[in-house]
Amino acid sequence: MTPVLAKIVFVVMAVAWYAIRLPHARRAGRTPVTRSARGTRERVLLAISLTGLGIVPFLYVATGLPRMAERSFEPWLAGLGVALALAALVVFRLTHKALGRNWSVSLDVREGHKLIESGIYGRVRHPMYTAFWLWALAQALLLPNWVAGLSGLVGFGTLYGFRIEQEERLMVETFGDEYRDYSRRTARLIPWIY
Repeated sequence: MTPVLAKIVFVVMAVAWYAIRLPHARRAGRTPVTRSARGTRERVLLAISLTGLGIVPFLYVATGLPRMAERSFEPWLAGLGVALALAALVVFRLTHKALGRNWSVSLDVREGHKLIESGIYGRVRHPMYTAFWLWALAQALLLPNWVAGLSGLVGFGTLYGFRIEQEERLMVETFGDEYRDYSRRTARLIPWIY
């Protein structure tokens, strides 16, 4: 594993991420939203996450900036990053497949929205967030730059920290006791860790 190859893996991961999401976004976009928690706060959180997981690392991959934040490249860390990137893509694909038309980039409830409790959602309530955490960890291991590598953890961590309780509340308001029961028997992010 070389630094150039690690950067290529990062770019391929991003392209694959987009390829997985695009058809689901198009399909879900045709299903009307009946309830939403979108607003300025949500847009700011999405922008922070995009900056950390997209803008900063791609600036680094394209230009090498910021050079003063370079760290030594460790091939074994990059190899672990490749494994986490693959895991992120698998989890990401499974979440989109399970959600179908219920999927949304934001906190939305769609017409005919159902609580998904099968597939990956049979064990984890928020596997999409699990996929993003795996992405952020992969980024940190693949990119040998303290700023670009860690920006995903900071950017997504900010979104997660300020959004997860709001999302859980929206699900309780929408599904009531059905969601409360589901929450009791599933983990938030990692199976078997409640």
